Amino acid sequence: MVKRITLGDVARAAGVSTATVSMALNGKPGSRIPAATVEKVRRAARELGYRPNAAARALKTGKTGMLGFVSDEVTITRFASPMISGMLEFAEQAGLSVMMAETAHKDVQLENAIESLVNRNVDGIIVGLMASREIRLPDVDKPLVVCNGVSTRYPSVLPDDYTAGYDAIAYLAAKGHHRIAVIGRYPSETEVQPSCSIRDRFRGIDDAVAEFGLDVITEFPGTEWEPELGYQGALDIMQYLSPTAILTANDRIAFGTYQAFQERQISIPQDVSVLSFDDEDLASLVRPGLTTLQLPYQQMGRKSAELISNTTSLSDLEHVSPLHIPLKVVERESVTTGR
Repeated sequence: MVKRITLGDVARAAGVSTATVSMALNGKPGSRIPAATVEKVRRAARELGYRPNAAARALKTGKTGMLGFVSDEVTITRFASPMISGMLEFAEQAGLSVMMAETAHKDVQLENAIESLVNRNVDGIIVGLMASREIRLPDVDKPLVVCNGVSTRYPSVLPDDYTAGYDAIAYLAAKGHHRIAVIGRYPSETEVQPSCSIRDRFRGIDDAVAEFGLDVITEFPGTEWEPELGYQGALDIMQYLSPTAILTANDRIAFGTYQAFQERQISIPQDVSVLSFDDEDLASLVRPGLTTLQLPYQQMGRKSAELISNTTSLSDLEHVSPLHIPLKVVERESVTTGR
């Protein structure tokens, strides 16, 4: 018979009390345990193979130690899968389990999945979205967080698109670029947007352009953020103008600019620099490597799970403002000093 590892075993290995072990592993808010002690306890628990007794914890705390995750496409795409890894990373450290459901953008399946998780008495539910958008959700008598989207009733964890747009222009300005072209802004006459936060991204771009006194010499708009838009936009721009840098609304558009420049023997970054957003897998594989602002899916998934885990009642989340997670610049070789 395999011996079950107990809190006492972890306490002896870490050289602390069982109460300290309990607070460290459960992430109890307000505890004054030093971070080094928490890490020592968690390391001891991992090395010993400690697993919480779910039934005992449920009786004591009223929590099952189970999170629910409902996806509209996140579980079946590599692009957003870091959202899942961030959530699972936190769950493992906190001794939690995760039940997942995929809905493939079907509203009926979404409601059914949420109802099923509620019936299984999960402690809370994360709704993870592939594309940042506003979503209508049923009333749920459980803590619920929307990851990469917004809802009128529930708190959100979102990428900080405004700061990302601002930082993109600041990055180009620091590299000495003054003549910038932009590909991918939605035409002003359409109300449809690719995400609920993309207006913030372009608002950040506009504010930074004004602050740094730069010249956006042209924009090539489009509603389909695919390589074809970047291809056509790059050909149109370079036919008449000579920007030192092109800022594309996402990586897929940037891949299209690469194709156009290769056909016209325009060198990146010697003739024109290219900067983008997202950090898709291909961004590191194209040549030259694409400099881009990385969507923080992993941090968003982790923060969503942390919010649910630290919630003791529904009222805890009622007035939580949307949490905006910053994007970081991933520097590769597609941006050089402006001329």
